[in-house]
Amino acid sequence: MSATALAGASNAAVYASMLTLTLAMVAFAISFASGRRRSGLTQSQVPVVAAVGSTAVLTKPTLDAPTEDDAGRKSANIGMSFTWLGFVLLLVGVVLRGVWAGRVPWGNMYEFSISAAVGILGAFLIVSLRRDVRWLGLFIVIPTLLTLGLAVTVLYTEAAQLVPALKSYWLVIHVAAAIICAGAFTLAAATASLSLVQARAERRGKVGVVKVPSAEKLRTLTYRILAFAFPLWTFAVVAGAIWAENAWGRYWGWDPKETWAFITWVIFAAYLHARSTVGWRGDRASWVAIAGWAAFIINYFGVNIFVNSLHSYSGV
Repeated sequence: MSATALAGASNAAVYASMLTLTLAMVAFAISFASGRRRSGLTQSQVPVVAAVGSTAVLTKPTLDAPTEDDAGRKSANIGMSFTWLGFVLLLVGVVLRGVWAGRVPWGNMYEFSISAAVGILGAFLIVSLRRDVRWLGLFIVIPTLLTLGLAVTVLYTEAAQLVPALKSYWLVIHVAAAIICAGAFTLAAATASLSLVQARAERRGKVGVVKVPSAEKLRTLTYRILAFAFPLWTFAVVAGAIWAENAWGRYWGWDPKETWAFITWVIFAAYLHARSTVGWRGDRASWVAIAGWAAFIINYFGVNIFVNSLHSYSGV
């Protein structure tokens, strides 16, 4: 297959994945809407006066769990099917991009962005193999589509040979770890954000606005995801330092990219510490997790696009 044909096939696969993920977003949105709590008091929520001996006791009303009708379940299943298909199409697009370029497809911001989108979907789908996380689909597909939209409209560039600094096996090691972390951090940010919404609803005496787990279960899931991702991010930072020594003759130079990578590491380290400190559990820890994801996004987009540094080889 010619280079032109490979380029066209890669781009077509990426666009096909975006269309498929858009359909997944619609399906998840329908499921999300169907899971909203019915407004008003249901029969089980009406206060009941019960007689105990000669004493009248006002029983506390119980709150019905959020309901999801058959249409909602079907929509969620359709959303998961489209998400799997979108993941496969996007992975094909990334692989074809690498074949077209004759190297790993991580030489510029466009290539890293579509690979990071694969990482986000992959993290979500791997978790879905062990537990029902259809309720999370909408909050994963949306950032994935935003990433791909930015990639194809702003960051797109033709495949080219790597600059000298990138011609190293450390590219595969360092960037592969960063892509996995991108998926895990985004997944954790979604669960942490939902935990804040659920916690607020629970404080008001409601089960929740939509059919998602309790705030505490969401916090636990966030912790497990970040407990996995943090050592991997530590490895990515260390691998980057070793690569910098090979490329530039120094391990660390407080380049903006290095600085924000370290800031991200510190915030997630603070999150893990917060989880082990009683006074910082709950919403506070969730906010720290979200702040860590924000720092990662600044390191990912902001530094590469807006700051001149030794890492300004993104091709933007």
